[in-house]
Amino acid sequence: MELRVLRYFLAVAREESISRAAGFLHITQPTLSRQMMELEEELGAKLFERGQKNRHLVLTDAGMLLRRRAEELVELADKTTAELHNHSENISGDITIGGGETDAMRLLARTARELQDQYPLLRYHIFSGNAEEVMERLDKGLIDFGLLIGTANIEKYDHLQLPATDSWGLLMRRDSPLAGQAAISPQHLDGLPLLVSRQALLRNELSGWYGRDFARLNIVGTYNLIYNAALMVEEGFGYALTLDKLVNTGGESCLCFRPLQPRLEARLVLVWKKFQPLSPATSLFLAQLEKNFGQEKF
Repeated sequence: MELRVLRYFLAVAREESISRAAGFLHITQPTLSRQMMELEEELGAKLFERGQKNRHLVLTDAGMLLRRRAEELVELADKTTAELHNHSENISGDITIGGGETDAMRLLARTARELQDQYPLLRYHIFSGNAEEVMERLDKGLIDFGLLIGTANIEKYDHLQLPATDSWGLLMRRDSPLAGQAAISPQHLDGLPLLVSRQALLRNELSGWYGRDFARLNIVGTYNLIYNAALMVEEGFGYALTLDKLVNTGGESCLCFRPLQPRLEARLVLVWKKFQPLSPATSLFLAQLEKNFGQEKF
C-alpha cells in the first residue's frame, strides 16, 4: 500500500463519495475509482458499500479497520516528515503529549512556557485519554511523551517521576448530606450511587482503600474522562469518585469535592519510549524537564 493511496482512501471515507473526494484531491473521478478498486484487490477485501437511503458510500467492517490503521500511518508519516525537516540551528517542530486529566499538566505547561520565548517555533499537541490509550499511541510512535496517573506499568519506558501527586476524593452536589463532611471515609460510600473511573476499576486502585468487598458498592456508572461524569453529578444522578482539581467547584458551582480519608494519592509519571531517537524539539523539551525535575528521574 502506498501512502498516497491511503490518503485517497481516507478522503473517500470522509466525503462518503468518490466524486466529492476526487474534487477535494484535485484528481479525476475515474482515476480515484480505479485506485480504490486496486486497493480492494490488493487487500482482498471490500472496503465500501452503497448506503440504501442516500446512496453515499459506507465503510464495511474491513473499511473501518483500514481507516483506523490508515489514520495512524498517515499521522506517523507526517510527524516523521516534520521532524526530519526541522533539523536546523533554529529549533522548531512538534511535541506531542498524551495524558489523563490531571492538574499536573501545569508542570509541563510551565516547562513549555519557559522555552516559548527562546524557541517560538515549537508547537505542542495534547491528546487526552486514559493510560491504556496513551500507552497505545506512545507504542505506535504517535505521541512523544505520556503523562500517566496511578499504577500503570511503566517498566518498558524511560520515565521521570513528577514532584506532584493527585488526591482521590468524592465529587458531589453542595446540597448533598455528605457536603458537610470534611473528608469521606469508606463507610460513607455504602449505598451511594457512584460513578467510578473505568481505569481505576480495572486496576483496583480504590479497592485497597475501601478495605472491603468493592463489589458491594452501588456503582451506577463508569466514566473515561471526568467532564461528562461531572454533568451527571450536577443533575443529581450520583456521586463521582475522582481526582482533585479536575472539576471547577468554586464560585457559583453547585459541586464540591471532599478528599478521601485515609488519604489516597496517585503518583504522576512522564514516560517516553526507550531507545527512541528524539527530534531536536523533543530532545530540547526533555532536557528542560530533566533540568526542572531531574532529581526524580529513574
